Amino acid sequence: MSVQRTCQNLVDEFQSRPTLRAGSLITTVFGDAIAPRGGTVWLGSLITAMAEFGISERLVRTSVFRLAKDGWLQSQQVGRRSYYSLTDEGRARFEQATHRIYGEPLDHWDGQWCLLLLAALDTATKDVVRKECGWLGFGAMSANVLAHPAPDLAELDVTMRRLNVDDMLVVMRSETVRSEAAMRKLARNSWNLDDIDARYRDFVERFRPAHQALERSGNLSPKQAFIIRTLLIQEYRKIQLRDPWLPADLLPAGWHGHAAYQLCRNLYRAVCEQADAFLDGIMETADGPLPPPSRAFRQRFGGLDTQVMHG
Repeated sequence: MSVQRTCQNLVDEFQSRPTLRAGSLITTVFGDAIAPRGGTVWLGSLITAMAEFGISERLVRTSVFRLAKDGWLQSQQVGRRSYYSLTDEGRARFEQATHRIYGEPLDHWDGQWCLLLLAALDTATKDVVRKECGWLGFGAMSANVLAHPAPDLAELDVTMRRLNVDDMLVVMRSETVRSEAAMRKLARNSWNLDDIDARYRDFVERFRPAHQALERSGNLSPKQAFIIRTLLIQEYRKIQLRDPWLPADLLPAGWHGHAAYQLCRNLYRAVCEQADAFLDGIMETADGPLPPPSRAFRQRFGGLDTQVMHG
């Protein structure tokens, strides 16, 4: 199958879904492409980019308005043009998500756990903490205990301060001393790992043809690269924000997350430069073209300058 055909198949599959989530895809474009290149873009550029996925100008405008209303984006008017950028809260959320989406899976684990004790919180606050800490990968061991084997403590601190619970939420460390099999079973149920594993398997089946087509031909236009890269991160992002990022010792045998990471890393590296070339041609800021990607951008997936490992 050709690169053009696989690219079109990905767009067709995206458009065929019952609900066309334009806001979600715009969020992906901001996080993947615009945030590391200054974080601001002309609305007209965004409309042009979204047209490649069959999203109308009206739907883009509506979706951007909602993202601004929800605190993700802010607008600036320069003449007759509107320019959108991330709010401080939106930038903080993107930075938090960036570590999870583009980071490497956790291999080593020392058996330690981080526990959050919710007993001192009222019912409404508990629900908010469970939801927000769930995005950080914490699972519910009981009604009043959340746990994670290797959380990002800096992200946890930011979340606790944002929720104003840093003086009420007890954070403790614990250690698994025996019953590894029972702990693995508990992890499987506490984080619904079977569902996440199935999502990873579907991801691999969806994007492997694009990687195989690129390996065979290598012919890729900047527009195709942008489409593949955007839909790749769109789908990977949705799974990553569900994945608790457990160490390998706690994952089921045959975990598809490993193959999904390798595929996403390799395909992203293969299309990255050409996708940026497309962005150079269509994206505008109030000062002209998008600035070059930040240095941190080059560190995604273990380093974008690293030779691709096929697998």
